Amino acid sequence: MNTIKKYAGILWMIIAVVSGYFNVMIMGIPKIQSGKQEDLVFGLINLFILTPIIVGGLLTFGYYALKDEYAD
Repeated sequence: MNTIKKYAGILWMIIAVVSGYFNVMIMGIPKIQSGKQEDLVFGLINLFILTPIIVGGLLTFGYYALKDEYAD
């Protein structure tokens, strides 16, 4: 079971990198550059609020799973 948790930790970290790239390159920067006010607000919220929360949470769970913090 611990090996499954370690693989899940690696998977969480990969998902964190992919979601960070998606949030910045697909949802954040193009929305800011569109010139519309509603897109600008959505892009800024996505870049500076949602991306750090999502990526930080996924990386934290992945790190703890790799370090056997969930062994019990």
